[in-house]
Formats: sequence, structure tokens, C-alpha cells
Amino acid sequence: MLSKTEILTALHGRLIVSVQAYPGEPMRDPKTMAQIAASAVAGGAAAVRVQGLGDIQATRSAVEVPVIGLWKDGREGVVITPTFQHAYAVALAGSHIVALDGTRRERPDGLSLTETIGRLHDRTNALVMTDCGSLDDALAAADAGADIIGTTLAGYTGERGATDGPDLELISDIRDAGLSRFLVAEGRIHSPAQAAAAREAGAEAVVVGTAITHPATISSWFAEAVEG
Repeated sequence: MLSKTEILTALHGRLIVSVQAYPGEPMRDPKTMAQIAASAVAGGAAAVRVQGLGDIQATRSAVEVPVIGLWKDGREGVVITPTFQHAYAVALAGSHIVALDGTRRERPDGLSLTETIGRLHDRTNALVMTDCGSLDDALAAADAGADIIGTTLAGYTGERGATDGPDLELISDIRDAGLSRFLVAEGRIHSPAQAAAAREAGAEAVVVGTAITHPATISSWFAEAVEG
């Protein structure tokens, strides 16, 4: 098992690719997701982010880079690895890093973020990535013991408006806060230029998902341009 230092060193200054498909889509299959993850690694991804226990297990067998795992459950509110039991299962499935909702909202199992992260650290070797939506979320997540702070939920929790592209202001604000946590930019990064801008704003690594691994959305961008 890679150490915390080895994992964060491997991710520093690198691209992380999120490989996910929505229920009912043609690619919604663990083997397919693992193949796409392996293709992303072949293209230079230093880690992959996958959703669901089956996808995590299949991807662990397909790649040799760190796997960030999560489990989406629910339709609104806290849905990204919402409880400790979800998080524990994600870790046991083989995730090097467990990604979970890192906002200040109440979690379905009633545990605080601090309790959830503490239990994960006590019972597993996995790092914890908190998906945050604001600077206050990031500050609270750092206090709760998060290893990695992500801007995944910026623009989706009501605290900040959704930006056209990554929330560079939030990335910069978190970096300027001086938190001793690894900072990952994620959310609405749709071009190499935007990925570079996220790094310039202070992110230590950048997650790109839709623009690389979601053909239905990418096709819709081109179809609208051609037809419009």
C-alpha cells in the first residue's frame, strides 16, 4: 500500500481523471469504466476518480495509479459518500483515497465530518478527500482532519454561484488561507487552458471528468454547435 506521502507526491502538479457514467447510460458498467480509466492513465493521468464499489474494484485491477473512490447515494443534499458506512465500504473496495461530501451540511447518519474522517483514519489506511463548496467548507474540512481539499461542489450548494469554468477565485482563496492540506481543483474544467488556470490559481492537482470521459456530454457540445 502506498504511503500518504507517496500518494500526494505522485499527484502533485498532475492530472486526475474522473471516470463516471450515470445510471442508464450505455457505458454504465464497471469493466467499461475500468477500461476508460486505464486509457486515461495511458494518456498521462496520475490518478483516477471512480464512483461505485464495482467500479472501484474493477479499476484497481486495471491501473497501477492511486484510485480515488466515492459512492453516490441519494438525489439531493449530501449524496457523495454520505455516511461513514458508505465511506468505509469505499475504502474496503480498494480506494487509496476516499472522496466524500466535505460541506458543513448535516450528514444522513448524524455523524460530524470530524467523526467520519476520524473513524476512517482509525480503521483504514485510506486518505480522505473532502469535496467542498466554499472557503468555509474548506476551513472546516481541514479542522476535521481531511488530507485533501477539493473544490468539487463549488456552485452546487447555494453558497456560491456556479462559475463559467472552474471557480478560480475559490481555489485562490483556499490557497491564500494557508491550509496545510493538499488542494485539488475540480468542477467545470473543460479545456487544457482552464486546467492550467486552476494550477496557476493555486491548485496542486486538477481533476477533469466530463470533458475527457463523458461522450454523451461532449457529443452534445458539438451537436449544438453544428446544429445551432
